Amino acid sequence: MKKNILFIAISTLLVFNLSAQTSAKPDRMEWWREARFGMFIHWGVYAVPAGVYKGQKIQRIGEWIMNRGKIPVAEYQQFAKQFNPVKYDPYAWVKMAKDAGMKYIVITAKHHDGFALFDSKASKWDMVDATPYHKDLLKPLAEACRKQGIKLGFYYSQAQDWNNPGGAASRKVASEGWANPDSAAIDAYTAAHDGHWDPAQETKTMAQYIDDVAVPQVKELLTNYGDVSILWWDTPTGMTDEFAEKLDAEVKLHPNLITNDRLKRPNFPGDFKTPEQRIPNLSELDGKDWETCMTMNETWGYKSWANNWKSEETLVHNLVDIASKGGNYLINVGPKADGTFPQESIDLLKGMGKWMKVNGEAIYDTKASPFGLFTWGRCTQKASGKNTILYFSVFNWPADGQLVIQGLKNKVLSASLLANKAPLKTQAGNDGLVIKLPVKAIDPMATVVKVVVQGKVQNSAASATDKMKTGALD
Repeated sequence: MKKNILFIAISTLLVFNLSAQTSAKPDRMEWWREARFGMFIHWGVYAVPAGVYKGQKIQRIGEWIMNRGKIPVAEYQQFAKQFNPVKYDPYAWVKMAKDAGMKYIVITAKHHDGFALFDSKASKWDMVDATPYHKDLLKPLAEACRKQGIKLGFYYSQAQDWNNPGGAASRKVASEGWANPDSAAIDAYTAAHDGHWDPAQETKTMAQYIDDVAVPQVKELLTNYGDVSILWWDTPTGMTDEFAEKLDAEVKLHPNLITNDRLKRPNFPGDFKTPEQRIPNLSELDGKDWETCMTMNETWGYKSWANNWKSEETLVHNLVDIASKGGNYLINVGPKADGTFPQESIDLLKGMGKWMKVNGEAIYDTKASPFGLFTWGRCTQKASGKNTILYFSVFNWPADGQLVIQGLKNKVLSASLLANKAPLKTQAGNDGLVIKLPVKAIDPMATVVKVVVQGKVQNSAASATDKMKTGALD
């Protein structure tokens, strides 16, 4: 009897401990929510033509040049013979991201042109077999990320593939790309062939493409490069639930892997939503994790004549705005064919890094503002024991030297400038808290005021606007 009781007691204790360990298991999204800031890298064969085909500038984004110019498969593949990135330095790339304050990198392992930056056994249209470089580009990048403590993610175009037969193609017409005298004929062909413009693209079915290329390559990416943190799907053109299930089966073998919402909507929502080239309004947010991906200029892939660069101030404001709404900011770099970043990208990353070195505390591991949006700036928050730290990023310095936080009734424990820790005086007003500021801002782009208050801050409707000029595209 005693043995039975002892056995039951031990069994109960083991079950309790196992349950406790299970409940204590960290959320795999935790690091991603803490990061708030990452680098997108669009790199591939399209960096060789760099937006120009047959002497003409192909409009719109550089990585779509094959589609926009309706370049035949055999002709486009010739560009790979010139793709020789001898100046590629993955350690320097990762260091630039880290110095900019970024916590993760997502790179186009394979974009819509079907070209794999890695050594793939599922297709010869890859870096090792089709270029004079003859080396896998992802392995040294994965190693550099591991050494520098940066999470690595792979973008993979699972449906659109304009080179591997059977891949889907978007219904984009030739007239959107360039002045081709055969535009009408090409348009008619693409309309009749589900967006394809070259018979070579249709020698296999999409089902064969999924089985022969997409699934094997995803398996390669998730098994040959160490810990992969994110799998970033894109454009589910022609995808079916059956195709998506096959790809999702590979994802399920990696329980810590995070995926986005572009595998196949709506039945495969992934872990986070992906507004592109825009920052959502507060009314659009539904409590789900989200990440805005955005270019620094007007293209993702390198285009030699794309010079409409965002300002450093715009990028900083975007980052703060996104964090204040509880999202992540994924800023893109489009490297050149030789493996170097455009100088403008380098300069902008340095500028953001300088700001983040001083003010990163107001971005990392923060939650959305409890006040909505302010006309003068943005707010982020984080818990500190039973208290709350509020970070007010001031874009427009008040002329009267008073920062009014409407709706804030909590007792103030401390208030200071984040940059130099200079204490600030506060006063409780009828509508909330008044913070007395110096005459001039420390940083004209965004000076952060740090306020520690007692307890949790209740959500309140502040006098705010959702129309800040962030430079985000519609």
